[in-house]
Amino acid sequence: MSVDVDRESSGLFIVFEGPEGSGKSTQVRMLADRLMNAGLDVLTTREPGGTDLGERLRALMMRERSLPKIEPRVQTLLMLAARAQHLHERIQPWLDGGGVVICDRYAASTLAYQGGGFGLDGESLEDLNAFATQGVAPDLTLLLDLDVETGLRRSIMSRGTDWEKAGGINAQRLEFHERVRRNYLMQAKAGAWPVLDATQSEGCVGTDVWRTVEPKVRGCHLRTAGGTVQACLPIETA
Repeated sequence: MSVDVDRESSGLFIVFEGPEGSGKSTQVRMLADRLMNAGLDVLTTREPGGTDLGERLRALMMRERSLPKIEPRVQTLLMLAARAQHLHERIQPWLDGGGVVICDRYAASTLAYQGGGFGLDGESLEDLNAFATQGVAPDLTLLLDLDVETGLRRSIMSRGTDWEKAGGINAQRLEFHERVRRNYLMQAKAGAWPVLDATQSEGCVGTDVWRTVEPKVRGCHLRTAGGTVQACLPIETA
């Protein structure tokens, strides 16, 4: 695939959203590899996380023993603090340079989990999101959708030694995750996001992702690179 290069470009911001077990992390990696092979300068990252502060807050919030003790409003403010730093430190500079940013979750996840799941006021969350993001929105949001029971089963089966999958948000009742999914679908309808069937194989989902993303890529002037994908920062969680 040939690409146009423009050093003054504002880049391309792609976000994957979806309930637990939808395969977002896998699709982020697959898409990043494909764009890297096309010669583009790609940053892959995640929320909460992506910066030193964000990864530390992620470790605090996602632990099975910590999350149930953190009041949903406090969860929201911690998520937003991580998001504001993430945008300032990593996402915005990469976009300003004309690169591609692929993020595993962004502002919509706050509306889905803290709004849909925990029942916090949606308008208040939208205002807080706007403050944290300064109006920076994805150029493309893809919702990977699947039924809740299948998603949770996948997440639990793949947890291994991953303490996030072993507990944290997965410990919430089934009804919580149903509300999260309904909120995501509502946001997708309002925002005209592509909704992709995440019950398919990884390869089939990846094909659907590429069919959706390729026209966006072709329509942008993007920075090329030597072929290195920048990933989210590793950090000790102990």
